Amino acid sequence: MVSVSRFFQRLVFGLSIAICLTLASGILFGEFGWFGVHAGGEQDGAYRQMRVYSEVLKKVQTDYVTVPNINDVTTGALHGLLESLDADSSYLTPTEYKIYKDRPTAGVAQVGIVVSKRFGYATIVSVLPGSPADKEHLADGDVIESIGDQSTRELSLAVIRLMLEGKPGSNIALSVIRPRKADPDKLTLTRSIAAPPALSEQQYDNSTILYLKPGQLTAARVDEIAVRLKSAGKNRKVLLDLRDASGDDPQQGLRLANFFLKQGTMATLQGQKFPVQTFTADPAKFLTAAPLAILINRGTYGAAELTAAAIEDAKRGDVVGERTFGEGSIQKEIELPDGAALLLTVAKFQSPSGKNIQDDAVTPTVAVGTPSEDQDEEAPPAKGDEPLNKALELLKAKNG
Repeated sequence: MVSVSRFFQRLVFGLSIAICLTLASGILFGEFGWFGVHAGGEQDGAYRQMRVYSEVLKKVQTDYVTVPNINDVTTGALHGLLESLDADSSYLTPTEYKIYKDRPTAGVAQVGIVVSKRFGYATIVSVLPGSPADKEHLADGDVIESIGDQSTRELSLAVIRLMLEGKPGSNIALSVIRPRKADPDKLTLTRSIAAPPALSEQQYDNSTILYLKPGQLTAARVDEIAVRLKSAGKNRKVLLDLRDASGDDPQQGLRLANFFLKQGTMATLQGQKFPVQTFTADPAKFLTAAPLAILINRGTYGAAELTAAAIEDAKRGDVVGERTFGEGSIQKEIELPDGAALLLTVAKFQSPSGKNIQDDAVTPTVAVGTPSEDQDEEAPPAKGDEPLNKALELLKAKNG
């Protein structure tokens, strides 16, 4: 016999599909309104789907084992609808949207993780070195099954990120599924305000190779990289380590790529009703033509992926490591008449060759596996770091 929870999961999934079909036909929401009308077969098909949705609701109300809360059922369907589009699109209830709008912008403490959603649950993309999450040995790829007593499967990504934030010193309970472990770990983390990791700099091959690891692509960090490149000299080889590097501002990823690209397209941004934007390298911001290699892994996220994609497509340098996470989109905040809201993806970044970064991620030109999980992230890269060793080997073979 199917359990009640499983029944509701299937119910919500079915309702989500019904609404998705309606949305695809242009009836539900129209152009972000509630009912836009299109002529011909599309209109007829959409109305048929609306009738199916209405019939499903009617059967649930009359035939389900108990009288359900239809508001809850519909809210679940709307959450499923937005999540079926992509991880970054979210439906926020009126209560959730009020919290989202009123969230503080300063003095917010976190546990030190970048999260997205994959396979329905919150997934850790990268972990900030020295953070509460790092001290509990959380790692990219770990799945957050629940926050407190709420399953992340039932929460939008926007709400998950809000829940991870809080006042400095406050606690948060997580249930985490780790690879090769049968049962989830129950953890309590204390939120703290942690500064981004410092720019890591090393010298290799008798100081002919400059190694830089930014950690996060903030404006200040990209400024630091510019200073290092200017002082390094034109012929100094550069190894840029973007593993586990994140950044919310796409402009910083493109700006970093421009340091190594004198001309040409670095990325495009486009959507159904979003004017196409082409981002071209500015010769005035170009800093070095020195041989270059970039390290990436599955924790390379957002702005850092734009850098890697631009360098790779321009054949400006070797891109070594693993396939990146796949994040490169723009969301629009759309308030609905009842006080709820949509955070809807309206445009996605593409690499110069036309690959959609959100869907295709960035694939290395030279694939090399991840170093040992036991390696100390705060220590200088170890000799056993195979991706690093391969990148160094490739750079040493290039003429300066």
